[in-house]
Amino acid sequence: MTKILHRQIHASLPVAVGGQGVNLLDADGRSYIDASGGAAVSCLGHGHPDVSAAMHAQADRIAYAHTSFFTNEPAEKLADRLVAGAPQGISHAYFVSGGSEAIEAALKMARQYFVETGQPQRRNIIARRQSYHGNTLGALATGGNEMRRTQFRPLLIETHHIDPCYAYRFQEPGESDESYAARAAQALEDKVLELGPKTVMAFVAEPVVGATAGAVPPVADYLKRIRAICDRHGILLILDEVMCGMGRTGTLHACEQDGVAPDLMTVAKGLGGGYQPIGAVLLSQKIFEAFANGSGLFQHGHTYICHPMACAAALAVQEVIERDDLLANVRAMGAHLSRRLGERFGNHAHVGDIRGRGLFMGVELVEDRSTKAPFDPKLKLHAKVKREAMARGLMVYPGGGTIDGVHGDHVLIAPPFIIDAATIDAVVERLGDAIDAAVAV
Repeated sequence: MTKILHRQIHASLPVAVGGQGVNLLDADGRSYIDASGGAAVSCLGHGHPDVSAAMHAQADRIAYAHTSFFTNEPAEKLADRLVAGAPQGISHAYFVSGGSEAIEAALKMARQYFVETGQPQRRNIIARRQSYHGNTLGALATGGNEMRRTQFRPLLIETHHIDPCYAYRFQEPGESDESYAARAAQALEDKVLELGPKTVMAFVAEPVVGATAGAVPPVADYLKRIRAICDRHGILLILDEVMCGMGRTGTLHACEQDGVAPDLMTVAKGLGGGYQPIGAVLLSQKIFEAFANGSGLFQHGHTYICHPMACAAALAVQEVIERDDLLANVRAMGAHLSRRLGERFGNHAHVGDIRGRGLFMGVELVEDRSTKAPFDPKLKLHAKVKREAMARGLMVYPGGGTIDGVHGDHVLIAPPFIIDAATIDAVVERLGDAIDAAVAV
């Protein structure tokens, strides 16, 4: 019997023993198309020789040096690369070991910024319902997924939430995209005024909502309106691109497609592609200068920040993506994936919505297409879809509680950037069979 405390204690998991390209192999010799990149992580797929070589070379030089004593070459080079490709105003990077750590660091940066600039009364954080920002306590408090929050609520700091920009569920019949975007953004303005503008520290949002709602993109000029509200009230905009960023939507950063630059941005999954645990906060010049001209430090830290092995792996991943022009493939294969999903599920009785950007697509499942009524949560349809997909040699990333943390089911599809059209066709056909089988059970 396993001595690991697994996510699901009573689950019987296959043992992963190998991987090549978009496929993973288990100990019984079964092959699976990794159509979700794990959790939108494996952007280069598995077993990429260039990344393995970079990790080997770095291990031969130095695996670890504490940042209170040293900096290191791969961290410096990775920071240079990320800042060069970042949205306007971003000047520095802070490397951690994953997305939750990145959100925690970003929140503390926001708080310290206001302390350093003489506004210590700013403490309120606003985010959106059905967002996910991580599982550490600060990140969990910021996220708006009630299913994850409920039992830990007594441990969480006070935060505030507004409705997401979620057109399939909240756009009214006959309402234009522009009108809905204005109404959805107005919820932030209303919450800021309710709390008191001078008390609000940051608004946190995923440009394209990932795990908890299934690749929900913003509508029209929603994010530009959000940026304007933050600017008007002196609030920091923190964009969480841990899942949707680093090329997943077809541009290096998802917010590029909305013409918006944040004050702080978090990235992780696609940064290192799963080859090493790594995340980062990208911070703007004004935040850096507040620290540099004030206390001269960021009062935070972890043992493994700027880890040389992790940074070397991430640097190699990013170099391969640029060298092989993989973002062009994300855009081309994303269009093919969207088209094939539409062909397979456009008239499906139990698919209510197909959405997303690039190789970041979601399919929302409904019991009744005409009313958008979800399946009974007790059925755990998303878990059945995952099981049926695995039985067909397919890995996708289903989730439950899509609408409000309790009701609703979706499937997230986020394959490696190297995927080709024939493999996408296989993904869609296997997913269709898995959904049909799950609904029929």
